[in-house]
Amino acid sequence: MPYPNMLEISIVADLDTCLPLTSVSIHAAHRLISPYIHHTRKIRAFKARGAFHALLRLCSELGIEEVRKRGVTTHSSGNHAQALALAAATLNIPAHIVMPSISTSSKIAGTKAYNARVLFSGSTEPERVTVVNEVMRETGAILVPPYDHRDIILGQGTAALELEKQAAALMKGVDTEVDLKKNHPLDAVIAPLGPGGLLAGTATYFSNTPSTHVFGAEPSFQGGDDGRRALAAGSCIPTVSSLTVADGLRMPVGEINWTVISDQTKVRGAFAVTEDQSKDAMKLVLERMKLVIEPSAAVPLAVVLFDEEFRTIAEKEGGEKGWDVGVIFSGGNTTVEAICNLHGNR
Repeated sequence: MPYPNMLEISIVADLDTCLPLTSVSIHAAHRLISPYIHHTRKIRAFKARGAFHALLRLCSELGIEEVRKRGVTTHSSGNHAQALALAAATLNIPAHIVMPSISTSSKIAGTKAYNARVLFSGSTEPERVTVVNEVMRETGAILVPPYDHRDIILGQGTAALELEKQAAALMKGVDTEVDLKKNHPLDAVIAPLGPGGLLAGTATYFSNTPSTHVFGAEPSFQGGDDGRRALAAGSCIPTVSSLTVADGLRMPVGEINWTVISDQTKVRGAFAVTEDQSKDAMKLVLERMKLVIEPSAAVPLAVVLFDEEFRTIAEKEGGEKGWDVGVIFSGGNTTVEAICNLHGNR
């Protein structure tokens, strides 16, 4: 039977019961999701962190049997889609995933591989949300937002926690736990800025570490740099219509994420790069590091490599030593055909 009034009550985890956006909460989120995640994740994207954290918190609040009875839903171009499908399959919860019909084929296949029901929509957020609302009315499924929720933000922020631990251990030349209360090794961290969940989580984690500057990175193609432009204007930009190759960064910044990203004590600024610069960064990672990353993940590295403003800041403030910069590769969901097409159409 349909659930006509379900839209008012079926979003994951009431915000009144969510943990606050603090570094302490990110440590708590990391403890909760640690049994389910790996430094190299099965879906090759950071999104598993937010999905598992949000779903585990939801099961804690409503009870897992209630969540299993109703199922969960979301909309995503692919990485959160796979993340929620994986988390739901792990906990034996039905998942209804709405994906744009132009999503990368490997992301669609990956989502279906976790036995999720996949429905297709247009590429814009309103088109995605329309289909999600239909799913919620028809099934009673609970919405697990792709990015604009505190549980999601805190889960994504655990990537920054692990990044800092790894950097500290690397700089000490040992593979052991490092006391991060005394040793903050990174001068700057740069993360992709699309809807903003990862950047907001990263900024939240480093919010008590003024020695580490946090930056966002976006594609400039067709106005995809809405976050950078919003920071310059002082107000959030609600819509984006970019078809940048960085498909994970096509969505506008979420409202909750904006409250973090617009706080200059947490995010110092954002930079934008061209499509060719992102492709060149992606190619460099493939050839030199032997890692497959998707275009969205290459955008932060492209800023480090090509943005003269960012490089000038790092050189000026870093002195002879320079800056030690942490770059978050947000995902590796692409195909051989897509890589060939990216570099064949130059």
